[in-house]
Amino acid sequence: MPGYHYSRVEPTPVPDPHLLAWSDDLGAYLGLHRPPERGPAVEALAGNRVTDTMKPFAARYGGHQFGSWAGQLGDGRAISLGEVTATDNSTWEIQLKGAGPTPYSRRADGRAVLRSSLREFLCSEAMHYLGVPTTRALSLVATGDIVVRDMFYNGNPRPEPGAVVARVAPTFIRFGNFQIMTATGEMDNLRAIVDYVIRHHYPELGEPSPEVYLRWFEEVCRRTAVMIAHWMSVGFVHGVMNTDNMSILGLTIDYGPYGWLEPYDPDWTPNTTDFGSRRYAFGQQPHVGLWNLYQLARALAPMVENVEGLNQGLEQYRTTIAATQHQMMMRKLGLTAQAEEEDRALIERLHEALAESQVDMTLFFRRLCHVAYDLVANPGNEDGLFQDLLAAAGYAELGSQQQPLIDWLHRYSNRLRQESVGAEAIREGMLRANPKYVLRNYLAQQAIEAAEAGDLSFLNRLMEVLKTPYDEQPEHDDLAAKRPAWASDKPGSATLSCSS
Repeated sequence: MPGYHYSRVEPTPVPDPHLLAWSDDLGAYLGLHRPPERGPAVEALAGNRVTDTMKPFAARYGGHQFGSWAGQLGDGRAISLGEVTATDNSTWEIQLKGAGPTPYSRRADGRAVLRSSLREFLCSEAMHYLGVPTTRALSLVATGDIVVRDMFYNGNPRPEPGAVVARVAPTFIRFGNFQIMTATGEMDNLRAIVDYVIRHHYPELGEPSPEVYLRWFEEVCRRTAVMIAHWMSVGFVHGVMNTDNMSILGLTIDYGPYGWLEPYDPDWTPNTTDFGSRRYAFGQQPHVGLWNLYQLARALAPMVENVEGLNQGLEQYRTTIAATQHQMMMRKLGLTAQAEEEDRALIERLHEALAESQVDMTLFFRRLCHVAYDLVANPGNEDGLFQDLLAAAGYAELGSQQQPLIDWLHRYSNRLRQESVGAEAIREGMLRANPKYVLRNYLAQQAIEAAEAGDLSFLNRLMEVLKTPYDEQPEHDDLAAKRPAWASDKPGSATLSCSS
């Protein structure tokens, strides 16, 4: 679609739209009330009803997919309805994913299945409550139609129930929106979208100019670094960090084959499409973020007089992600800045020891909060504390492979006792930095299977628990359990793909 930023398109109606899930907090923020299961509002959220004030469109963009330029991509099944004004006067775009074909669908049907839609709805909101910069999700609507998908692209397509998720963000503009303009030589269109983004989403930088373009790119780099540092802090793996899946606002966008580290493994990815190269594995995410920003810099180069100035933004990314990751890890460990070099060495060794010991990342850090309290308040039983910790968080029998982590815990114990605050203050600070509840893939899969059978109780319970992931909520301890053996190789629980 050369020459255009977007295409006007009408959603395609579905036979039986009915509400499955609604984000009460986001709805209240947008000034919207939870609608009945069926009715005009749900018809709008499914794409069956387009009001006079809606201006539905699908955006055009390109992108690098798994490191290779893919050319024009675009919203192949996402249709934006327009913007609404929230209670604080900020504006938010509402986008329907799975609402039918667009000019960018590339011979696809433009639909989405309940499986992927429920995962996106849940994870968008779960990430928000974890404190991770993210797009949001307002509603999940079943469509009443059947969509055929080959989950792992292995020649085994099957019919699945369809659904539409209403995604919400200040904008869904991504790196690829700029890349496609430069790739096709549309310099006027490139300048138009850059100026639009600066005026509407970065107005504090001033009126667009070559100097402001550089400051803007630097801020995009900073925000992207902060976002990825948050991912690393909670053990989140995006799974498909293509440049068309990178928000220009530094928000987590496009929840596809994501997952959380369970056995700590820097080389782990949930995405079967990436098993060959593991380009988007957990430990690679900071490097891929920089690579993606470099591609954005190449796209923006025609806009700036001093192309070398774009390097300042890339350096901003490097320094920001390193500093932010360090600060977050210090909070997770209950430590304050004292001896920076020694603390950096302590943290670096922790990552190595975690990988060697195969412990559950979320469980390890959450239980460490209470171990830290005992180390300060009741010293003297370190070995017993450490054995209990590894038994609770480990996926393997206690043995020699846990020794590096036990050695690290002794080193950590000595460092922790250098803190001046009391045991209770240390524990409380750590509990605010280490979530007890994350959206483990096996939990999402259980919610999917129940919803497909018509039971929404598990989905609703999971949603409520994930709203306060740092609270104990002891009545829901089963949702904080490490991955059960049956889920270690189950499709949807251990492995996913880009198919939805």
